Amino acid sequence: MGKFIYEGSVKTEIEDRALTHLQLVMTAKLRRAEPFPFSWREDASVGGGRTTVWVQPGSSLVFKYFGSRQPSINRAWIEALAFTANAPSGLYLVPEPQDTSGPVAPADDEPTAPGA
Repeated sequence: MGKFIYEGSVKTEIEDRALTHLQLVMTAKLRRAEPFPFSWREDASVGGGRTTVWVQPGSSLVFKYFGSRQPSINRAWIEALAFTANAPSGLYLVPEPQDTSGPVAPADDEPTAPGA
C-alpha cells in the first residue's frame, strides 16, 4: 500500500498499482501546466468523508510506494483517469478497466483523454 502526500501534510493510502497510474496522469497534466482538483474517499478509520486538493505546478507531491517494482501500465486505465482529470469535477480514482492495447513501458506512457 503506497501513500500520496500533498504539501507535506495531507496524506492518503493508495494501492501501489493505482498510485502509479495516478502519478502518470498527474505528472502529464502538470507538465502541460494544467491545474486540477484531485479527490478521494477517506477510510472510516480516519473519520471517513472525502478530501479534495488543488494540484497545480509548484504543488509539493510525494508518491511513496511500498513495493520496489514498477507495475505494468494499463493504457485504458490511464485514459479513464485522464478523462476524469479533464472534467470539471477533477481527478478521482476509477476502477481499473480491462486493457485491450497490451502493456506499455512506464517511462514512455503519456496519458491523454479519450478522443484527444
